[in-house]
Amino acid sequence: MINNIFDNLPKQTLPKEVFETLYQNKHLKLERIISTGQPSDWYDQAQDEWVILLQGHATLTFEDENERNFKPGDYVFIEAHKKHRVSWTNPIEVCVWLALHFEKSES
Repeated sequence: MINNIFDNLPKQTLPKEVFETLYQNKHLKLERIISTGQPSDWYDQAQDEWVILLQGHATLTFEDENERNFKPGDYVFIEAHKKHRVSWTNPIEVCVWLALHFEKSES
């Protein structure tokens, strides 16, 4: 079965971000995140995260840093427990993110 990351996108603003798990096992989770103009709550995740913006324009804010503006293709690695939030997305376009969550490996 072939799926497409851009299928079934909303046509209207959603009340909050939508998280859809695309694949998961005991070591990692891959998810599609859809944002439509609303700011998110603060995230403080137990896992490391790598996230890329595939479509749209957005701003990520980190609790102890400046904001980072994203355009399609921009990505970032976020360490576990680094508080962050989506503080802005362009309200006239749907933002599509691809996020990979994984446990920090012990060296």
